Amino acid sequence: MKKQTNQKVHFYRKKPFLWTVGIIVGLIAVLLVAFRVSPWPGALLIRAVFSQNDVKVLSALQKHMPATPVAQITEQQYRQADEDAFLDVYFPENTTLRLPTIIWTHGGAWVSGDKANAAPYFKLLAAQGFTVVVPNYSLAPEHTYPKAVHQLNDLYAYAQENADRFHIDTTKFVLAGDSAGAQLTSQMAAIITSPAYAAEVGVSPNLTPSQLRGLVLFCGIYKMHDLTQPDPTLPKIVGWGTDVSVWAYAGTRDFSDPVITEMSAYYNVTSNFPVTYISGGNGDPLTQAQSVPFVQKLQSLGVTVTTLFYPADHQPSLPHEYQFNLDNADGMNALTQTVQFVKSRTE
Repeated sequence: MKKQTNQKVHFYRKKPFLWTVGIIVGLIAVLLVAFRVSPWPGALLIRAVFSQNDVKVLSALQKHMPATPVAQITEQQYRQADEDAFLDVYFPENTTLRLPTIIWTHGGAWVSGDKANAAPYFKLLAAQGFTVVVPNYSLAPEHTYPKAVHQLNDLYAYAQENADRFHIDTTKFVLAGDSAGAQLTSQMAAIITSPAYAAEVGVSPNLTPSQLRGLVLFCGIYKMHDLTQPDPTLPKIVGWGTDVSVWAYAGTRDFSDPVITEMSAYYNVTSNFPVTYISGGNGDPLTQAQSVPFVQKLQSLGVTVTTLFYPADHQPSLPHEYQFNLDNADGMNALTQTVQFVKSRTE
């Protein structure tokens, strides 16, 4: 027995590589199973990748602070006892007026993002004579649909309750959003302008159609079904992650579930949908897959739509969320046109 034991020890010491390979293979197998049975591993990986990019975006935007002083009120809890429901507000310093108000919902594939990630951008908007309200909302997979919808609806009530403090003209709201935030914004606009759809979702809107003067939508998602199959034209991590993001947010991997259609503005808009400004970069596959069809759907209903798209051969190629790159003439143009649109809808 002793000799056999020594032989085994000798084998283990001579073959450590085989043991290392075995452990790695085992861990990979466990991870593959985890990625298949739960959205958590994939969602957290996507969050980590997006968070790194958010740091870069914020750093680049810091060079573009407005010349006009802008006041800010931060970390305001807009929903009682909800630890995710905080917002920041920006408006021209020393203003005594109630101003047209942009409520901007941030993106991040429903699993990442923060209201402060593009703060200089929101200050630039505020410097143009607006109040800009930027909320956080609960992220997936910790929280699933429709929690964010109810949070945003409560936010609209809170904004009106604090109109004096935040310098908000409650008759002149423009809802805005980027990426997943554009999905949420478009859905909220559909809820506000369609009583039947609001009843289906189970929301009693806290904004009326007359208060909602327009929408600003960048690089958004309007047909959730189209994200449930990874897009081979997207970067690998993003292409793989689109269906994971939907799974994490919807709370189901059964993409035939009616909830996927319910959260898709494309299927729920009516002719009462607000006047909309919509844009996407020519290097963003979501532009042709999501934004262009949504524009066509709105126009078929008689909704007025202002678009900012680019030819396929436009250089430089403009990626997802191109509008936050203000080192680029196209990003600056998108900002200028956003301001012009909001002013045209609120003057």
